[in-house]
Amino acid sequence: MNSFTDAKYLQPHRPSIGKPYKQLVVEYDRETKALWTHLNPTGTPCFNLGLLNDLIDNHKSSIANGGKALCEGKFEEIDYFVGASKTEHVFNYGGDLALFVLLIKSRDRQALLHYAKMCIDCLHGRLTSYGTNAVTISLIQGDALGGGFESALSSNVLIAEESSRMGFPEILFNLFPGMGAYSLLARRVGAKMAEEMILSGKIYSAAEMHQLGLVDVLVPAGEGENAVYEFIRSNNRRKNGMRALYECRRHMDPISYDELMKITEVWVDAALRLEDRDLKMMGRLVRSQQRQLSVRKEGLPLDPSLDFAE
Repeated sequence: MNSFTDAKYLQPHRPSIGKPYKQLVVEYDRETKALWTHLNPTGTPCFNLGLLNDLIDNHKSSIANGGKALCEGKFEEIDYFVGASKTEHVFNYGGDLALFVLLIKSRDRQALLHYAKMCIDCLHGRLTSYGTNAVTISLIQGDALGGGFESALSSNVLIAEESSRMGFPEILFNLFPGMGAYSLLARRVGAKMAEEMILSGKIYSAAEMHQLGLVDVLVPAGEGENAVYEFIRSNNRRKNGMRALYECRRHMDPISYDELMKITEVWVDAALRLEDRDLKMMGRLVRSQQRQLSVRKEGLPLDPSLDFAE
């Protein structure tokens, strides 16, 4: 691994752009032509409805501007879309489990499907680089679980700090990650490994994900943002070829919107079959995530087990 300590990358000028979102921080860096979108959810760092609405609105704004960023009154080209998080030690915990419990108990299939479709809209937008040929990068500096990991995997390049953890714990409450995980994993590591990862519920270290090829760049804790700038700098001369290569990947083995929607409808029906004991386990996972977040914020040793101990 390299150490990214060049002072050139430590204090980039990235003015906030677009309208002020409640749960997103959007910035543009003219030097690298990179649009940075930081997840900044209120409450538990998950994909709540407000965050999903902000992401979709931001996506629509990008399309309306012809794939350009409106920065300080001027439309700017975008060569890179960088996705990161403002929540310390957490990229995203994924689905809004507290909402899921309420909707499942009320048997509200339409609301569950609406939520799932919003997730698919966000994921597919990133899979297609928002209608551009820009390179998408995910920066993980903490836990990326369930839908959080699905979101990160939808980028062309995944950069992670060594302290990060990733995985799909949904099987622990008798469900599966239904917003892209199977499609994304199967194309990267094969169907057999994808099923093993999903059915085990195992939480992997960033180093393990790097060995599997799901993390492209692994860096020490605290050096993630500099690693993004170093990746952009080191690939600048071959940027055109790299962008074309990722576009070829999309054509060679595309993940269609229809595929994602069909799988997420399977997820909705499976969610509605959950029993009370499964919903109780889902609630325990919510509390476990809140405890883990508190532990990380206080700088205490992290319990890696996610064992739901009350």
